Amino acid sequence: MAFVGREEELAVFNAALYGGGCSVLYVHGPGGIGKSALLRRFAHEAEVAGRPVSMVDGRMLDPASEAGLVLRDADAVLLVDDFERIQGLEVWLRERFLPRVPMGALVVIAGRNPPDMRWQADPGWAGALEVLPLRDLRAGDAQALMDSSGVPAELREPLLAFAGGHPLALLLGAAVAVKDGGAGRRWTPHQDVVATLLDQLVGELPSAAHRHALEICAHAYTTTEDLLRAALPEDAGRLFRWLRRLPFVESSSRGLFPQDVVRELLEADLRWRDPEGYAAMHDRIHAQLAERVRTANDVDVPGAVAALLYLHRDNGAPADFHGRHDEFQEEVLREEDVGTLLRVAAEGAGCAAFWAERQPEAFRLYRRTETGEPVAFSAWLRLAEPDEEELAADPIVARAWAHARATTPLRTGEHLAVSRLWALPPYRGNSPVMDLIQWRVIGNCLRSERMAWSYIEIRHPKHLRRQYGMRDIAEQPQLGDDAYGLFVHDWRAVPPQAWLERMNRPLHAGPAATAELAVLSQAEFAEAVRKALRQLSRLDALAASPLTRTRLIAERAGQSPATALGDLLRQAIDDLREDPRSVKSHRALSVTFLRGTPTQELAAERLGLPFTTYRRHLTAGIERVCADLWHRELYGADAPAYT
Repeated sequence: MAFVGREEELAVFNAALYGGGCSVLYVHGPGGIGKSALLRRFAHEAEVAGRPVSMVDGRMLDPASEAGLVLRDADAVLLVDDFERIQGLEVWLRERFLPRVPMGALVVIAGRNPPDMRWQADPGWAGALEVLPLRDLRAGDAQALMDSSGVPAELREPLLAFAGGHPLALLLGAAVAVKDGGAGRRWTPHQDVVATLLDQLVGELPSAAHRHALEICAHAYTTTEDLLRAALPEDAGRLFRWLRRLPFVESSSRGLFPQDVVRELLEADLRWRDPEGYAAMHDRIHAQLAERVRTANDVDVPGAVAALLYLHRDNGAPADFHGRHDEFQEEVLREEDVGTLLRVAAEGAGCAAFWAERQPEAFRLYRRTETGEPVAFSAWLRLAEPDEEELAADPIVARAWAHARATTPLRTGEHLAVSRLWALPPYRGNSPVMDLIQWRVIGNCLRSERMAWSYIEIRHPKHLRRQYGMRDIAEQPQLGDDAYGLFVHDWRAVPPQAWLERMNRPLHAGPAATAELAVLSQAEFAEAVRKALRQLSRLDALAASPLTRTRLIAERAGQSPATALGDLLRQAIDDLREDPRSVKSHRALSVTFLRGTPTQELAAERLGLPFTTYRRHLTAGIERVCADLWHRELYGADAPAYT
């Protein structure tokens, strides 16, 4: 098999070989990454240079006995493979053996684990030690490896999607894919391939708890100790410390994540081996990350949304989350940034300037991290009753407002939001900065209180529709020469929790997506309450009430909608008893609707009241129940009581 890539590692080795570099090379990387192949290439280079070479395998019973040549010959090159098998000799090697190696000799150590930090803490090793972490092959080198393996063109895309640049996964996958022949672009690794690679790359795990921790790490975007604790409560701290020491697990500012091929293997194995366990793990992680979106500090919202959406990478969300997104950073708009905003907005500068003056707090600025160059701006405009000047200034806001009024208008205390963005031409469309902006937008949607509608402006609408299930409105707003897609969602009909459940649904077998909630005006709601009170004893009639499809009932899980509505009405009547001002109304409602009194005249008689007095008490009680329930419909079951 041809040797490909690794030019940087070969350059370091050759510099050391010809006397211009270090005397000890420490190569480390996960199983199958190509350490042994690299050492064989090092041996070839040394032999070409006329240097005597000793190869030592850490799996041998007494590797130290094979290393004597390097102590006797200043030209010798010692190559030690599988060092993780003899990691216990590391202190002896560093403190006793290597100091005895004559000047000019070269020692290369290769293993899965990085060197102990004491190597680099000891100033005596500065300049003498070079540490080379070995990573996946670059894209071009991976293609060259497939060339040497005879992989046909139609198999390369699925093979690269599975193996990335991991050499062993590419070679084993290529051998099986070529043998499969007709699979073409639909090729996926067989379970025997998955099992073989897991044995080689991951190996035997200490316990079931360790396996669960690794599966969680593979499923999540990044894993922190608190996420691990939510999904696997026992020994989260110990298991997190174990994860971070694994050679195929890397770390970032957001937490731990496994190498891509290990992630794919662990995911494929658990899905196949224990689909119910996989779904249960997914749900626990999903619930924790959804809560994190709701409670995160504002600056952490895009990252929290990215972590949540990553769970849906097989359902249309972008999967390359460890790619170039750190190249951009988000900031709030400052007064001195407005001039840059207008330059970036170009033909949309008029709208941008208008809103920057009206709602400066709505804006975010996006810069290239490395250079500080501003490349995009976004605004999240909250509007309860836009005035004529606002509608005239921005055709996109005007179109959104017209759509809301023509569909289901805002109710008291509600608002709609319009997402606007302006970007330099190279960054429009599918790009890391657009992903960052969309994460901010989705976070705003999931965190907003009393938001009726959201409208998201985008120049490339297909991308958003595929990912987030939002629908576009038929009439596209025009701004200059450009037509914009405007994607809309009614958060009263499908609240954030139901929206998240819809996103989560494709993983599970069973019922289709959650039904949309009814969005009633206050008058429609009150009329439905009056009718439901009259039909309180008839479960079939309650089942047909539009109230069964409102937020009030959706928040009462575990009951049929009709039963939940009946219980809710009875509770609302009973609650009036606690208010001294409503005791008379409570009695009128109880006798009329809870005790099965056939007529209002008989109800007045049972209460010992003149009919007109009874009617006054009953009407006041019905109005109070309508107001109480309307308040809860708008503000949620946990909102303070209506007064």
